[in-house]
Amino acid sequence: MMLINACRAKLLGFVVLFLALPGCASYYTHYAMFPGENSSGDPRQIRVSWQSADYPGWSFIRDKSTSMKVEAQCSDRVWRLYDDSHEQTGGCGAGIRACGEQRLDESVFESGPVNEVACLQVVGPESVERIADIGGKFLLSVACRPRAPEVSKGDEVVNMDYLRASTVAYTVYSRKVPRGSLNARLPEFDESVCKAD
Repeated sequence: MMLINACRAKLLGFVVLFLALPGCASYYTHYAMFPGENSSGDPRQIRVSWQSADYPGWSFIRDKSTSMKVEAQCSDRVWRLYDDSHEQTGGCGAGIRACGEQRLDESVFESGPVNEVACLQVVGPESVERIADIGGKFLLSVACRPRAPEVSKGDEVVNMDYLRASTVAYTVYSRKVPRGSLNARLPEFDESVCKAD
């Protein structure tokens, strides 16, 4: 009887330890802001951001992340890049990518259905397949342009333009800060530029 109770106590201890392991993650906000141009040739600030849960090296759980968000100053279009660890990966290739939408985008460099094209994709470092594994520097490729930079929504005209397509990938330097800290607030766009346009 004592042996059975000792085994139960050990088993309970292992279960408690197993359930406690996932709580060992450190949570971070990642972001970058860099100058670029939209497809119309207007100078714009581009903001990239995502969040991650980093687990210690001894944990059996792999680091996790949200999707990567790419936004352009003065635009309502928000791109979300996914990898194979996310549910909404899309069918436009492997790696970290965002697929085009037939009604909104057109491919600049490839022919065929735009929904099968990775309009935005992280192309370097070559070894990176997941957003959670991205370091402080990465390469972002843009291969599409909007069908219409501006669209009508009711009585207003909405800007849907985004980062200009390029044969050369954009080099992005991102910051990694503890989530919830003062430095974790994303840099804001200067909206006065949009009103001037």
